[in-house]
Amino acid sequence: MLFLPVLSISLLVQAQEPLCRRHRVSEMPLFSKDGDITIGGIFSLHDNFVTVKPTFNDKPEPLNCKGLNVYEFQTVAAIMFCLEQINNNTDLLPGVSLGYKIYDSCSSMPMAMSAAMALVNGNEETVYLNRTCSKTSTAEAIIGLSDSSTTRGVAATIGSFQIPLISHTATCACLSNRKEYPSFFRTIPSDFFQSRTLAKLVKHFGWKWIGAIRSDNDYGNGGMATFLQEAQNEGICVEFSESIYRTYPREKFLKTVDVIKKSSAKVIVAFSSSADLAILVKELLIQNVTGLQWIGSESWVSSVNLAKPVNYRVLGGAIGFIISSAVIPGLKEFFLNINPSKSPGWNELWENIFNCTFATQDKAANINPCTGSESLQGINHVFMYLSELRIINNVYKAVYSIAYALHDLLMCRDGQGPFANKTCANQKNIQPWQLLHYMNKVHFITKSGENVYFDENGDSVARYELVNWQLTEDGTVKYITVGLYDASLPEGQQFKINNSIIVWAEEKHQIPVSVCSESCHPGTRKAAQKGRPNCCFDCIPCADGEISNTTDSVDCLMCPVEYKSNYLRDLCILKDTEFLAYEEIMGEILALFSLFGACVTLGIAAVFFIHKDTPIVRANNSELSFLLLFSLTLCFLCSLTFIGRPTDWSCLLRHTAFGITFVLCISCVLGKTIVVLMAFRATLPGSNVMKWFGPVQQRLSVFAFTSVQILICTLWLTIVPPFPYKNLKSSTEKIILECDLGSVVAFYAVLGYIGFLSIICFVLAFFARKLPDNFNEAKFITFSMLIFCAVWITFIPAYVSSPGKYTVAVEIFAILASSFALLFCIFIPKCYIILLKPENNTKKHLMGKNQLNNFQL
Repeated sequence: MLFLPVLSISLLVQAQEPLCRRHRVSEMPLFSKDGDITIGGIFSLHDNFVTVKPTFNDKPEPLNCKGLNVYEFQTVAAIMFCLEQINNNTDLLPGVSLGYKIYDSCSSMPMAMSAAMALVNGNEETVYLNRTCSKTSTAEAIIGLSDSSTTRGVAATIGSFQIPLISHTATCACLSNRKEYPSFFRTIPSDFFQSRTLAKLVKHFGWKWIGAIRSDNDYGNGGMATFLQEAQNEGICVEFSESIYRTYPREKFLKTVDVIKKSSAKVIVAFSSSADLAILVKELLIQNVTGLQWIGSESWVSSVNLAKPVNYRVLGGAIGFIISSAVIPGLKEFFLNINPSKSPGWNELWENIFNCTFATQDKAANINPCTGSESLQGINHVFMYLSELRIINNVYKAVYSIAYALHDLLMCRDGQGPFANKTCANQKNIQPWQLLHYMNKVHFITKSGENVYFDENGDSVARYELVNWQLTEDGTVKYITVGLYDASLPEGQQFKINNSIIVWAEEKHQIPVSVCSESCHPGTRKAAQKGRPNCCFDCIPCADGEISNTTDSVDCLMCPVEYKSNYLRDLCILKDTEFLAYEEIMGEILALFSLFGACVTLGIAAVFFIHKDTPIVRANNSELSFLLLFSLTLCFLCSLTFIGRPTDWSCLLRHTAFGITFVLCISCVLGKTIVVLMAFRATLPGSNVMKWFGPVQQRLSVFAFTSVQILICTLWLTIVPPFPYKNLKSSTEKIILECDLGSVVAFYAVLGYIGFLSIICFVLAFFARKLPDNFNEAKFITFSMLIFCAVWITFIPAYVSSPGKYTVAVEIFAILASSFALLFCIFIPKCYIILLKPENNTKKHLMGKNQLNNFQL
């Protein structure tokens, strides 16, 4: 009974309490202006905040910032200028005014998040009875956040609200992840592009061996990781990769300096913030580590604080990419009209510029009071340095991107819209996701001619200026533009570099060399050194028959089979052809001997023909003698078929003509030997053997012996005939033109048959060597066949082992030697008697037994 009233009272009280109430009121924006549509901004107008120890008894007071960042105030002024231009433009967003709310994050993640939530939810302390606590964002889009770390936190948070966030300086490649940061855009190129561009720059100058320095944070680690991957793809080797950070102890920096000193790399790529690199440069100066070529990322290579004459000893000649500058008409005039009386947010900057104060309590401390009417005209202060509008140009593009997206959204016609059923956005209640759609489609050209659009990851086109640190005549360090890079151009046209105006390390005007190993010239190939990177290698000359015609070739290329490598191994040249030619000395000598042998043979035949009726000619079987002389003439002449370039006909004739003529020759000698043997056997009583060895039988025996060889050669030429052949295996330096045997079996059958007849002839002649005839022809035949067999026995190993044309020369020599042996041993003694001892050329002398041994030659 008592429980029910209590429950009713508690429900009534709860119904009167708001369902959703802000915990506390957020800090108010430092700069604000009302408009139909509000653009938010979050910038690090201060570098830090005053730490206050919490008491946990009272509500925490708003944080106080310290360390004025003048460059961020320039950015804020640029946003105000752009919004004023847009509001005065009748073509862009006509009838719509843009306001702004700009917060200071004090380079702090908590304050940046607080500012982002304020822009999403508003500052007014309103009670919402809706349980979802949802309301339209007070800012349609947000510009700002200068560093990648805080940008990641804010982008991940407001991405769920689909509110566009456009950064002008956050470069971390991680922010291109559309799944994690679905509403993030940026007008500065991603470090992914900068890292790849740096790798291409290193390759452009031919540096293969480099060192790497990075800041140990998202910017340095992410940028360097992309660079190292791209460098590896470009064939660049990194000797060392060191990390630095401003909070590291000095020992860590000294270790990095020691690594640099021991390195052989002459080029160092530094992906670092200027604050981190400044500490390293200080240690390098102390240890006098100079003469290195530094390649810098945008963060430090354009740093005014780092580009000092004292640092030039280390960083002189440094080159790197910075974002492109632009000319913005009317900006300087707007800056000159800035006045703290219009907005109290300028008070602290005003005090910094004019060294005065707005605080009344400080006036007694002899500090000039600020009137607010001071003029910025002619003031030498960083705030008025507007000669190179690099960051401001990015802010300019960010503001106009939002304006053009809003313009497209507001100009939408019903029935032509991009949303469901071709509807358009409600112009009085614009949803963030609707503006996000138009941000993805925005595309415009700035007054300076720059094409602005975003890719599918929210990144803008990568455009950089290549700058070079040079020392001017007045002793100051300037970074001079020496080239451009535009990723929107076709491959191969993206770089435009003027090498002639670049000053390299140590004031040199020649591109420094940084390689682990010198390039391998054509004619050699690279051989990796064990345990070292790919850029460290030895140069190995190409082997015979191989070439390399490019520098740093990995492999040598085989020449075509009919080509060989030249002396330098960088070009394939046609191999020389080799064959036994008539034009060379050896060919001439062999041809002369062949003709000489044929002529001598014909001369002996003439002598025999003239004296055919003399006893010595008739007693030595004149018919076989003339046939033998004829066959010897053919033997001498057939050797000529071995000389000259091999042709189809010469290859067919070489061994077959040689085989047949030699068999004919041996058959004649064999016939003469048999006749001698049978003649003396016929003198025995009762012997009638000579009737079987008359002229007819002698002709038949010669024909029969020769027919066997003719049959072998016919089968050879019919089945597998010899043919011209280019021998590419015996020598790598030349092509040997020779006659392929076609059938080795047939070739050795021809030689074997000749050898068989020769051995029979030799054995028979040996048995008849002591028969009692005055001229003992059997003895001469024995001697000639002994020479013949000796020549052809030694021919076989010489033939097999002789290379190229010498194989043919050996064969010709064997033919000539055996032919001359037969000619001289058998016929010269007879010619001697016929021509010089005619008195012995009588029947009486031939039959006389007393003169048996007078003319045994």
